[in-house]
Amino acid sequence: MEGGIRCSTNYVPLSPISFLERSAIVYRDRTSVVYGSVRFTWRQTLERCKRLASALVQLGISPGDVVAALAPNIPAMYELHFGVPMAGAVLCTLNTRLDSAMISVLLKHSEAKIIFVDYQLIHVAQGAIDILSKTRTNLPLLVVIQELDQPSPDVSRSRDFEYESLLARERVDFEVRRPKDEWDPISLNYTSGTTSNPKGVIYSHRGAYLNSLATILFNEMLSMPVYLWCVPMFHCNGWCLPWGVAAQGGTNVCQRNVTAKGIFDQISQHKVTHMGGAPTVLNMIINAPENDRKPLPGKVTVMTGGAPPPSQVLFKMEELGFGVIHSYGLTETYGPGTICTWKPEWDSLSRESQAKLKARQGLQHIGMEELDVKDPVTLKSVPPDAKTMGEVMFRGNTVMNGYLKDVKATKDAFNGGWLRSGDLGVKHPDGYIELKDRLKDIIISGGENISTIEVESVLYTHPAVLEAAIVGRPDDYWGETPCAFVKLKDEFNTCAEEIINFCRSHLPHYMAPRTVVFDDLPKTATGKVQKYVLRQKAKAMGSLSKKSKSKL
Repeated sequence: MEGGIRCSTNYVPLSPISFLERSAIVYRDRTSVVYGSVRFTWRQTLERCKRLASALVQLGISPGDVVAALAPNIPAMYELHFGVPMAGAVLCTLNTRLDSAMISVLLKHSEAKIIFVDYQLIHVAQGAIDILSKTRTNLPLLVVIQELDQPSPDVSRSRDFEYESLLARERVDFEVRRPKDEWDPISLNYTSGTTSNPKGVIYSHRGAYLNSLATILFNEMLSMPVYLWCVPMFHCNGWCLPWGVAAQGGTNVCQRNVTAKGIFDQISQHKVTHMGGAPTVLNMIINAPENDRKPLPGKVTVMTGGAPPPSQVLFKMEELGFGVIHSYGLTETYGPGTICTWKPEWDSLSRESQAKLKARQGLQHIGMEELDVKDPVTLKSVPPDAKTMGEVMFRGNTVMNGYLKDVKATKDAFNGGWLRSGDLGVKHPDGYIELKDRLKDIIISGGENISTIEVESVLYTHPAVLEAAIVGRPDDYWGETPCAFVKLKDEFNTCAEEIINFCRSHLPHYMAPRTVVFDDLPKTATGKVQKYVLRQKAKAMGSLSKKSKSKL
């Protein structure tokens, strides 16, 4: 329109860096970070992040360079979310459960110039660098993060720098390098299913800014919330909440390890108002021993996601006084992409019915433009009949830029103008979506599609079951049949036949597991069950064909 002029007066590239700069003024002397006996204010956090950015530039970091981090939820990990982009660099947070071989693959793929490493993980990082040294000479610099509130042992064989010493000698008046384009990368996240062919998901300043604001809104975060860190900051940048909490001038309660006792202790001590966690964390909370529990000082809002939460788990969390907000998304959607928004008409329903409704994945949040369930071939929307399955797809400003160094994979993921999630779901008459399975997890038995999520939800209602996962077991007659991997609660004991009969009383017989294995469930650091490991175990059991034909 004539008369409009786009210039620095009315257009500034969006970046979550601005959240910290504002909070350092508005909430200057309020506590920003708590970690044991350590306390920082928002003014101090900004100063520390500027010192960090200054140090990175002095070490030769240029705009667009990748800086890696291998650390749990400690203050330094929080500061890296601001200090690295303030230097114009890209933060690559690495899964703390990966071994040296895998870390070396990711360092090579990302071309990280520096890696910040927690002292407890120095052997992993050093091992990765040793592997890299066999094929290249330009190795990343290593910065060790020592413990803040207590002396840390000298655990490294050799190290280039130490985090606090690095900050101490740098400038607090560092001029922040702002993105020239809000589509510039701010972080690089490797998907949880990382293999020797890693997928590095690129986040932009714009996407991180918008998704941070969306998470604030649907988590109902007013100013100065107290957020307990249970979600790993390395996972989708902590669902964008390192930036989001800064926007609201909140307090970040950091903890190195996540336990049920630690969660209740921190909530009680710091008057926590918000937290997050995968369904496995929620399951840990509801099954905590009585002597580990403490009364909640007030309502604690919990965002859950990462895997579909069983309705029984949601119901029991509500009984304890937690308010659960169910979100769903992918690494490719900056973590949260949907929200199951509560509807007033649900208030009159039973608690069990409410929990089942809340277990749905809902609709896109305010930062995501579109969400749909489509036929993956024709791209036609499935009817809202709660029965017809299709692939869940996203479109909007909080979808990744793409996969690092993999244009083909990016084009495949964006095929048809939508981000293809790889998740199967249905659409309800009210428009809300509900996941049924991953495309790779769906069990096809005798021509029938079996949703592992549905079977798992039933298993979680059994009083003896602590954790459960369903995968397909090969079967020469039926193709495959459901195989249940179950971990029992300590005080309970039961048998496979009883579990099978319980499922058959709540499900069609073809959906009930034919095999039950009692064992611990392998998980990723973000709490997701590693179903590929369970599929390998089920495959190794061989076929059930002779028994299946006679009993089904």
